[in-house]
Amino acid sequence: MDEIEELKLKIGKYITIGKENLSFQLKKSRSIFTLQLLTYNPLHNQRFLFHSCEADSAEECFRKMLKYVQFHKEEESSYTIQWTLLGENKLHTSYFRANTILGALNKLYFDRDPNGIIVFSVILNPIS
Repeated sequence: MDEIEELKLKIGKYITIGKENLSFQLKKSRSIFTLQLLTYNPLHNQRFLFHSCEADSAEECFRKMLKYVQFHKEEESSYTIQWTLLGENKLHTSYFRANTILGALNKLYFDRDPNGIIVFSVILNPIS
């Protein structure tokens, strides 16, 4: 097994939603690699950005992602966002870790039209 596959397995062990609900998207632009880790929630059939990182190599991106998943709970705040899709009558609740409220909202809106989601509340959760 190569290093990237091993790192994917380790990352998946820290995010306990099952590997079938994780998606790794690696892109290269000029000499910079960008890795985006997306999570999938089967309850509302939506993908959200968990974290994004950049590095000079694909392997370094995956190493940075592993470090992030190991320590993000100590370094970022927890937010609860209640939202619905435009035209839908079902309220959804999603949880995000981010440094700011805008960071949490950016993870919610990632790769989708912001006009297609109605946000009802964003709550900074108490430190536990």
